[in-house]
Amino acid sequence: MSKAATQNLSRRERQIMDSIYQRGRASAADVQSDIPEPPSNSAVRAMLAILVEKGILKTEKDGPRYVYLPTRTRAVAGKSAMKNVVETFFDGSVGKAVTALLDSHSRELSPDDLNNLQRVIQQARKEGR
Repeated sequence: MSKAATQNLSRRERQIMDSIYQRGRASAADVQSDIPEPPSNSAVRAMLAILVEKGILKTEKDGPRYVYLPTRTRAVAGKSAMKNVVETFFDGSVGKAVTALLDSHSRELSPDDLNNLQRVIQQARKEGR
């Protein structure tokens, strides 16, 4: 899957991917029922075909219908998306990105979140990153 393919998802494509990640695998009808203000069935199928063409989804035959599955785990896709965000909006600086996240989400951090962040930072220091 190309880097460009994962960076250029439209709002609808992201909604479709969220539906498929939530379900693990989904038919076009499943996706259509999951997304808000859904487009027509043919529009959903066209967007699914585009995601297959981009290499983001794959298809499997399930009886008379096709189901769609992601080609990468949500975690792997998330890491790729974060890397793109860091490069695009924070000049490649992980520190600036983390600071921005902490500034905007500081009230949402649990003690476990803070401990995990501390552990990751300590590990990065040990490794000289």
